Amino acid sequence: MKLKSTAGATAVLAAVALVAAGCAAGTPAPEPTSATGGTLTLGATFDATSWDPADAEFGNRIQYMQPVYDSLLHITPDLEIEPWLASGYEYNDDFTELTLTLRDDVVFTDGEAFDASVAKANLEHFQSGTGQNSITLGAVESIETTGDYELVLDLSAPDPALLRNLALVSGMQASPAALEGGELKTTPVGSGPYVLDSAATVNGSQYTYTRNPEYWNAAAFPFDEIVIKPLTDLTARLNALKAGEIDAALADAKSMGEAQASGLDVQTMQGDWQGVFIVDRDGTKVPALADPRVRQAINYAIDADGILAAIRLGEGQRTTQIFHPSSQAFSAGLDSAYSYDPEKAKALLAEAGYPDGFTVTMPDIAAFADIQAVAYQQLGDVGITVQAQPVAADQVISTLLSGEFPMFLFSWGSSNAWQDILKVVQPNAPWNMYHNATPELDALIATAQAEGTDEAFQAVNEYLVEQAWFAPWYVQNNVYVSSPEVAVTMQPQNVVPYIWNFAPAK
Repeated sequence: MKLKSTAGATAVLAAVALVAAGCAAGTPAPEPTSATGGTLTLGATFDATSWDPADAEFGNRIQYMQPVYDSLLHITPDLEIEPWLASGYEYNDDFTELTLTLRDDVVFTDGEAFDASVAKANLEHFQSGTGQNSITLGAVESIETTGDYELVLDLSAPDPALLRNLALVSGMQASPAALEGGELKTTPVGSGPYVLDSAATVNGSQYTYTRNPEYWNAAAFPFDEIVIKPLTDLTARLNALKAGEIDAALADAKSMGEAQASGLDVQTMQGDWQGVFIVDRDGTKVPALADPRVRQAINYAIDADGILAAIRLGEGQRTTQIFHPSSQAFSAGLDSAYSYDPEKAKALLAEAGYPDGFTVTMPDIAAFADIQAVAYQQLGDVGITVQAQPVAADQVISTLLSGEFPMFLFSWGSSNAWQDILKVVQPNAPWNMYHNATPELDALIATAQAEGTDEAFQAVNEYLVEQAWFAPWYVQNNVYVSSPEVAVTMQPQNVVPYIWNFAPAK
């Protein structure tokens, strides 16, 4: 093994050390069971897109991928990282090498075998892909197979989020024949607990998965069949739940009373923050947004408390920062940085040279119709005229990532502090569409990566809040509704539960 040294490595990555401690040794898989649980039918907020793991997303769409694709590691509802296809894992002393020991009894559903060369090919495929999450393996400089069932990931610098990512989309494994065949975008082939049944699947309407009879860990997935139905309209999802057409789906605060009155189970968990991404921070499309006073004015212009109370029915917590309250980057004191003050917003706009305001094009997204109507009006009240441009439900993510809009209202699932920085903050982050950067922020990010301390991550957070890179309103409670016939465990740091969080009710 090639060892590397990194400045401050002896004190680095306390979070990684805690996750890795006691987990490097493999844990035996449960014995396969012949017990069956019938069919689990889920309502999904978005339709499936690509089946290529390199395009896989966190959030809502991960449910489409998890039945087919196993990951190298596994994450529990308690956020513990466990062995999975990798039966063991171990870091070197400075967290710049991760050694993975792999299971030797895994077969893909097309008969291909799983080994270190296959895992290496999948990781490199994901890393070189164009998916929004390819950056999650950005610290991996090289991958070396050191045995038939062992490989070593050599890192350019410690990555505090690597284990978590290998337990989710970054570690998903596809058949080597499917990788080479070039048809993964339309035809998924993995080693997971289920196989996509093309004969019982209608794209855009219903995706049916049947049990993989050769799966190595059948006991962890009790249902014989999983069906996922994309139902982008909330009313349609609720009606399907009440009619027994689906077993579980994402809802919202306004649906809770109706769902409970209908005999459905309702669970909540602190989830995404909602607010405005201000991504044109250099003023490329809208020059006004280059001035932090203008971005601060946007924060003061929106009555976030009012939206939370009136539209989200109080199901959430006011915030002005993008990091989740469970994140090491979170700092409670920053939540008092901005209040609803339209007069202050107008004064800041005038001070920045925009006494008459300015015009900005923002997306009209059906999923946010209730809150965006209020927000766009309140922006207009301080002089920021919003020209709303409709975006089709199945094109929201791709359109936003294209950089078409200089700012947009969105919901974001904050998780690991370093992953959030990789995804939305650093210059090459996929959700930093205009590649904004400053020397001050670059230095803070470097320190956070090297030291891995709460203080270092909170310093990044403080800069983002003061410079108003975003305009967060609140962390809303995820509301998940299910049939009493199904036991559901909510998943911290994801908007919907993972596939392994469902079981028949006892």
